[in-house]
Amino acid sequence: MSSSLFGAGIALLVIDVQNDFADPAGALAVQGGDEVVRRVNHLVGEARAARSPVFYTQDWHPADTAHFDKHGGEWPVHCVAGTWGAELHPDLLVAGPSVHKGINDGEDGYSGFSVRDPASGSAGSTGLAEQLRSDGVEQVVIAGLATDYCVKATALDAVDLGLGAIVVRDAVAAVDLEAGDGDRALDELAAAGVVLA
Repeated sequence: MSSSLFGAGIALLVIDVQNDFADPAGALAVQGGDEVVRRVNHLVGEARAARSPVFYTQDWHPADTAHFDKHGGEWPVHCVAGTWGAELHPDLLVAGPSVHKGINDGEDGYSGFSVRDPASGSAGSTGLAEQLRSDGVEQVVIAGLATDYCVKATALDAVDLGLGAIVVRDAVAAVDLEAGDGDRALDELAAAGVVLA
């Protein structure tokens, strides 16, 4: 990783480095998630040295939501607002604001930029794009969890919004519900114009 990733007009997005994903005891622990914390901290240090803004995202779900398997969704209960699992990992270097996503019942909360209602398909903004525009950001460097879900969705949305997007391969880790999901996600991102660094 090189400090040349950062500079004027470039922001670092740290995606969902939360206890439920990054801690081995978390409800949806990602293999290698704890290692990602160290690598993300290195990027945060480089971004700060280059005076690039740093933004964080957090799943911030209600206790009862259609996103969870107990209500017909895909996932076990995780990152419930205000709980240990939703907190940023204690070893994570925090150097900027955090955007909460998936805060309403049923919202998927995958992308740092948008939330979608699975029933209606309607999408809304998390406010991150507006914050980046107000800071003059034209390109984002993305790291965090998980490659095949929230990192992928955030990077694809960044491209759709006209932002340059770079995903740092050794600062992400995949859920891999099926073997190879993470690698397939990176291939999809590259095909969409995301730079893999």
